[in-house]
Amino acid sequence: MLRRTLSLLFWAFLTVSSILLFPVAVLIWVVTTPFDRRLVVLHRFTCFWASLYTWFNPAWPVTIEGREKIRDDRAYVMIVNHQSLLDILVLFRIFRHFKWVSKIENFRIPWIGWNMRLNRYIELRRGDRESVGKMMRDCERTIAEGSSIMMFPEGTRSVDGRLRAFKPGAFQIALATQTPLLPIVLEGTGDALPKRGFVLQGRHPIRLRILDEIPYESFARQSAEDLTLAIRNLFAKELGEAELTPVSGSVGSPQHGP
Repeated sequence: MLRRTLSLLFWAFLTVSSILLFPVAVLIWVVTTPFDRRLVVLHRFTCFWASLYTWFNPAWPVTIEGREKIRDDRAYVMIVNHQSLLDILVLFRIFRHFKWVSKIENFRIPWIGWNMRLNRYIELRRGDRESVGKMMRDCERTIAEGSSIMMFPEGTRSVDGRLRAFKPGAFQIALATQTPLLPIVLEGTGDALPKRGFVLQGRHPIRLRILDEIPYESFARQSAEDLTLAIRNLFAKELGEAELTPVSGSVGSPQHGP
């Protein structure tokens, strides 16, 4: 009963604060858009907005490691494992510029989804080939403009907390745009707020680790399929899970570092 009550208070706080903060986002958008074409200021405000929900929740102490590895003068394809709705809130805590790639349903959420549209985050309709093609083009354009993109290569949240298979889209984009990859490992969010549930699960420390960037030159000769498996195995190693074996041949591991 206590968990349900606290969960109700949390979701009520999220709803009320979103109603109050969305007009601020609109004002920032109106004032800054003429000189801030990448919407850096609006995204930074969105980072603040999203961070409120972990800053003020003592049940979710967040540790961030490696933030200094993110270069402000470089665009990345940022890739993250996906355990929970909470992942999104925690990732905003890095306070670096990027554009989300997100399922179209999220853009329909009142206030929060509307703010995603203001930020020009990138929509994806799952299972729609035309939408996937448009998403890829939007990502390439966004990177060309100097903004990083943030993607969950698993496509959806893990039910049991274990790493799912990776989809190749993020890696096709990195190869097509010759953009470095930036792996980000999340731990603890699935325990704090599991998939298919909205009841907070007590105190669970959350750890976000930004790994070394993987420069384009280290994977330029790999196919998207081989690169997908290699990076999935990198995440498995970081999370202490079993690595996958390629069906045929061997997969080279991209080298870290600049």
